[in-house]
Amino acid sequence: MKLYRYLTGPDDSSFCKRVSKALSAGWNLHGSPTLTHNPESGSMMCGQAVWKETEGTYSDDITLSDY
Repeated sequence: MKLYRYLTGPDDSSFCKRVSKALSAGWNLHGSPTLTHNPESGSMMCGQAVWKETEGTYSDDITLSDY
């Protein structure tokens, strides 16, 4: 099955570490990262889509971060 996730977080090293951890676990980048400004907090937010091919059959019970 092919799994898809969209990682989000503040524009800081913790976001980069989450993406790096996903890549180290076999996830692949899908497209370019996104960046947006949150005017309420004054912070920048990042997003990156990732995908992974794995064995099994998809179910709504799957916890994507377990893969």
